[in-house]
Amino acid sequence: MSNPTNALLADLAARGLLNQMTGDDALHEHLSTGTRALYCGFDPTADSLHIGSLVPLLTLKRFQEAGHKPIALVGGATGLIGDPSFKAQERQLNTADVVSQWVDRLKAQVSQFIDFDAGDKAALVVNNLDWTKDLNVLDFLRDVGKHFSVNNMINKESVKQRIEREGSGISFTEFTYMLLQSFDFAELYQRHDCTLQIGGSDQWGNITGGIDLTRRMHRGSVFGLTLPLVTKSDGTKFGKTESGTIWLDAKKTSPYAFYQFWLNTADADVYKFLKYFTFLSVADIDAIEAEDQARQGRPEAQSVLAREVTKLVHGEDALEAALRITEALFSGDLSSLDASDFEQLSQDGLPSSELTAASFADQSLIALLVDAGMANSGKQVKDALGRAAVIVNGVAVEQSANGEPASVLNREAALHGKFLMVKLGKKKHHLFVLAD
Repeated sequence: MSNPTNALLADLAARGLLNQMTGDDALHEHLSTGTRALYCGFDPTADSLHIGSLVPLLTLKRFQEAGHKPIALVGGATGLIGDPSFKAQERQLNTADVVSQWVDRLKAQVSQFIDFDAGDKAALVVNNLDWTKDLNVLDFLRDVGKHFSVNNMINKESVKQRIEREGSGISFTEFTYMLLQSFDFAELYQRHDCTLQIGGSDQWGNITGGIDLTRRMHRGSVFGLTLPLVTKSDGTKFGKTESGTIWLDAKKTSPYAFYQFWLNTADADVYKFLKYFTFLSVADIDAIEAEDQARQGRPEAQSVLAREVTKLVHGEDALEAALRITEALFSGDLSSLDASDFEQLSQDGLPSSELTAASFADQSLIALLVDAGMANSGKQVKDALGRAAVIVNGVAVEQSANGEPASVLNREAALHGKFLMVKLGKKKHHLFVLAD
């Protein structure tokens, strides 16, 4: 009978989450003989993480639930340099002040996924600027740089691609990134007895560099494990939509838009994503897939995925709001929506625009709907009005005797004093928000 830690590695393999690992049997043995500290790094390249960071974040959580101590490293130092791994060109360098602000935001985000009150497996969040800001460049080159062979570094696949790409190349700044990340592993080994680093498959060269440096500097035996980079079956980039990146920050991607992203997962991807992004057992996920294949009609897997991931990232209340908004838009009954629900829709859930008092006093409803892109011409709007197919806040707009629509875009008709949801035909929606 396998012990829980080996069961963890077996579960990661069953989920398709094991890409490469060092040590093989030695790592199994190492993780089976006590609580081990492991880390994953997150560089502040924006003021929020996006859903591409979810796989390593949730893997830290999986290790903690199996009895180990997760360390989330936020790269206040490495974020100033930029990781060249499999990037087509140099990153735009950000100022120290900007990176520092982003570090604070990322610290708060990663803290949502790991438990800081868990005894000897209590999580840590660290910043690699703490042990690099006072480093003397000569000491760093002597103590760290001497352990790295340039020959080996340029043969790393991520660096080789940049060197061989015509007209691009790689700066010395980004070339040295591997030294900094490797030094992180050596420092965490010294400071917190950290013996495992995890990361995406693009980090293999950096991770093995850290393993080697830790052995050379401290005679430490440490391990690495990489996770697959998430790809979509149709070849498009995961985590990107027509409206942009799907962020973990609710102020950048609303919980409703977040929920809808997962709900729209392709059938070819959804069961893989259930294994990557949820804590449902592999057996339960396989059962969902079998039931979907036996059932006629739309699969249930997308709904399960959207619920599970939204709850994980944004919490139960945000999931309930996303479900409430989804049902209200489907039914046309907006009475259950509160002001915060409409704020989500105006943020990124629906096409929306601000409406000033002057604009709805001076323009007809027909002109406003054409300007908002709901129709190509006034005739289309008039035809819809004739069919009672222009709905404002759930009520069909009536026409007056002269054929003009009633004036309905005003504060008296607005929900919560400012929101006017217009529906034209069966599918077109636009949310007008009255300016204060």
